Amino acid sequence: MHTPNAAPIPELYVSYESAQKLKVEAGDLPSWDLTPRQTCDLELLMNGGFSPLKGFLTEQDYDSVVDTMRLSDGSLWPMPITLDVSEKFAETIEPGQDIALRDQEGVILATMTVTDKWVPNKTKEAEKVFGADDDAHPAVYYLHHQAGGVYLGGPVTGIQPPTHYDFKARRDTPNELRAFFRKMGWRKVVAFQTRNPLHRAHQELTFRAARESEANLLIHPVVGMTKPGDVDHFTRVRCYEAVLDKYPQSTTNMSLLNLAMRMAGPREALWHGLIRKNHGVTHFIVGRDHAGPGKNSQGEDFYGPYDAQELFKEHAEEMGIEMVPFKHMVFVQERAQYEPADEIEDGVTVLNISGTELRRRLQEGLEIPDWFSFPEVVAELRKTRPPRDEQGFTVFFTGLSGSGKSTIANALRVKLMEMGGRPVTLLDGDIVRKNLSSELGFSKEHRDLNIRRIGYVASEITKNGGIALCAPIAPYSATRRAVREEIEQYGAFVEVHVATSLEECERRDRKGLYKLAREGKIKEFTGISDPYDEPKDPELRIDTETIDVDNCAHQVVLKLESMGLIGTDR
Repeated sequence: MHTPNAAPIPELYVSYESAQKLKVEAGDLPSWDLTPRQTCDLELLMNGGFSPLKGFLTEQDYDSVVDTMRLSDGSLWPMPITLDVSEKFAETIEPGQDIALRDQEGVILATMTVTDKWVPNKTKEAEKVFGADDDAHPAVYYLHHQAGGVYLGGPVTGIQPPTHYDFKARRDTPNELRAFFRKMGWRKVVAFQTRNPLHRAHQELTFRAARESEANLLIHPVVGMTKPGDVDHFTRVRCYEAVLDKYPQSTTNMSLLNLAMRMAGPREALWHGLIRKNHGVTHFIVGRDHAGPGKNSQGEDFYGPYDAQELFKEHAEEMGIEMVPFKHMVFVQERAQYEPADEIEDGVTVLNISGTELRRRLQEGLEIPDWFSFPEVVAELRKTRPPRDEQGFTVFFTGLSGSGKSTIANALRVKLMEMGGRPVTLLDGDIVRKNLSSELGFSKEHRDLNIRRIGYVASEITKNGGIALCAPIAPYSATRRAVREEIEQYGAFVEVHVATSLEECERRDRKGLYKLAREGKIKEFTGISDPYDEPKDPELRIDTETIDVDNCAHQVVLKLESMGLIGTDR
């Protein structure tokens, strides 16, 4: 079992001299600007983290991975690593061509020889890889709404790794980690995968796992892309560094993994295992619902709690890495220590704080006990999470043209400014059209782009502690969801559906637009010749037909108070 985990593994980089030459030649090739997710994938392809892959999957390998979790040569590989591009770019590329792969700044990181070009069956990919074609799964949502429509496959030639300006000393390639293990004489290494800050229970768990496996410990958090809404990696790494002192130094190391997670549960656990094996690790901790994305659109978990552990066990020998099952550690009050939940007798007091409860305590500035976490970790988390009534937030009004969105938003703006405390910005449809989107028309594509611009500005206002009030029509639920995800990284998103009926909006028709739409003079008009996706569960629904504007705005104020976003004592 204890293979020479320290021997170097093959990388896809050419020598420094060849790279300089190749960089010049690659300047003339058609080039694709990589998305953040593709940049993460490319880095792990080039440095051997995704070994045995030699590039982005070919169509044959892709089909085989989706169907059987294996490459066409039979090697175990559970995750499709594909280069998805736009239809427009794909039209200019034929198999046999070389392309340059550039980062967001335009720096050439690699070249790729395109051997395959195909349009994937994304519904099948979603069902097979993620278990369901359900947009509530972040990776399925990405697949359908963000990923390009055409896949390119072929081998990659690495020129240089992507540049990271943060935590440079903590980032290691598989071969750098293997060299470290070689130098330290670590033959058995247990890795802990995490995308959350570490609290005392995690420290106890990892400590025990290493002790029981008689192995050294590698804390190996993911800092590429995790789940929308996770704590940002800068804060997390500062938290990890605060905890590292609590471990015996000669037996523990921390390294950051620039992986774009897919949250694919059981398949993801296997994938994580293979990646860790490539990094020279011999044992891997697999948790309950490992890399699960939470609830599906029916409100049930996507994967069973032990599905990942069972799949991992089946393949552990073939992968050459042992699984260490994650023990659920709980704090026993009487003995003032953490113990595995399944070893505790009846009648003792078990203390626990859930993730939701922790977020609530942080948001409301409540105490977080020392038994739960380390004061240094709590201090870091408090910096990024001021009390809720000091955080920025966005109120997003949606409804038909003429429903009263702008009028209510304006009244709300005045009420919030009267309270004071935070800057308030109104991003009304007409104002935005004039200042941000003057070149856009009213096609579906342009209206979508307009909403995304509003979302971007609102997210920046929210991030910087202000209040953004948006009042576009925003007819499509997929776009509203994308905006919600962008904003919820930084603060609350409060969706207000101004539910005025089409009849009433037409009766008001202040701008005369409905009349023109009925006469066919305005194409694709929401509610007449283009659909309006009614929000299923907005934070608030307002009926303007029976209630005056002041009262409508007051309802929003009450909602914001009940969510703790504005103080009641102001």
